[in-house]
Amino acid sequence: MHPKALVDACAELVRLTLSFEHPADAVVSRYFREHRNLGPRERATLAETAYTVLRKKLLFEQLARSGSGPKERRLAILGFAGARDFVKSALSEQEKAWLDACAAVRPEELLAPHRHNLPEWLVAPLKAQLGEAGFWALADGLTQPAPLDLRVNALKEKRDQVQKELAQAAIKSEVTPYSPWGLRVQGKPALSKLDAFTRGAIEVQDEGSQLLALLLDAKRGEMVVDFCAGAGGKTLAIGAAMRSTGRLYAFDVSAHRLEALKPRLARSGLSNVHPAAIAHERDERIKRLAGKIDRVLVDAPCSGLGTLRRNPDLKWRQSPQAVRELTAKQAAILESAARLVKPGGRLVYATCSVLPEENEAIAEAFGAAHADFESQDAGALLAQLKLPQAASLCSGGADGQRYLRLWPQLHQTDGFFAAVWQRKA
Repeated sequence: MHPKALVDACAELVRLTLSFEHPADAVVSRYFREHRNLGPRERATLAETAYTVLRKKLLFEQLARSGSGPKERRLAILGFAGARDFVKSALSEQEKAWLDACAAVRPEELLAPHRHNLPEWLVAPLKAQLGEAGFWALADGLTQPAPLDLRVNALKEKRDQVQKELAQAAIKSEVTPYSPWGLRVQGKPALSKLDAFTRGAIEVQDEGSQLLALLLDAKRGEMVVDFCAGAGGKTLAIGAAMRSTGRLYAFDVSAHRLEALKPRLARSGLSNVHPAAIAHERDERIKRLAGKIDRVLVDAPCSGLGTLRRNPDLKWRQSPQAVRELTAKQAAILESAARLVKPGGRLVYATCSVLPEENEAIAEAFGAAHADFESQDAGALLAQLKLPQAASLCSGGADGQRYLRLWPQLHQTDGFFAAVWQRKA
């Protein structure tokens, strides 16, 4: 595609994503469906340009003021995910001079919002948790793209063999630092065309998400529930850990999300997974299983603010009011899911949020209201599983080991939280 045409296409996609009428990934997917003539390289440039603008929206809007022409074009030029010489070949002399002037602006000359690129309502709670230096490290980390992590299907394959297979396909990878199932891949290869993908040897899954499945520690032959299964990434990891034995229920209120599990389930080789759409957290199917389940994972609906590297639009689409509504839903879901757990069974509550009101506050309120559930230290449980540096993955409690607490800038994962309880016998 000619540089000018590609810049124009980037500007159009930026305009569409900044309307915030739909999630950015859905907007990008629809754009690609409507423009099937685009090649893989053009698609990559378009998507990454749109996401760069979303990550650095406040900075680019400030810099764009000194330019001319349509705003979305200025933003697309600033965020263009390609060679500087390439984009300059599409610009007028005036635009080139403006772009050079923007590039010369030093970070220390910027106001705080143009450096952190976060809505103000998020700044205070993050600084309260991380301190000034930690906050700026997180803010910088959130402006970077997320790595591409894979989970090797332990039911079928060994990680070192899959890594060699990827290398033969010219895909470089390294083992993830914490998860025994994970590989971190360089670049964005076309994984769906690989034999390893089609035969179910690998799934795309952030290392943090893999750690949640590990923390549940489901055993062979057990009765297990993934209460908010969604498209089933954690379900598949749990099922493989169970060696396709026992019974694993994948519940979700969205039949559409569960539909996305079906092809993944077919590839996985698992026969112990039972997806089921439920009407709500008090569904009759839930009542019938009360007190019968060995392990329950509640990966609750949340703000998703731990995933801002890959879903940067969320920081502009979420609000304090939306978070308040979510915390009420999270408490209700956890309350209902807890009824499933049998005496001696394990309950894990998790989110991909970094906000304490969705995390520690929910866990502490649940613990205070349920004397029949005993809190377990996530750090000790992960150490028992021989995870490297298990203590560094946790925070809270007297010894800082109570909760799993993952941060993008510290652990190179999405932001995750998890609390664990055992029901008293």
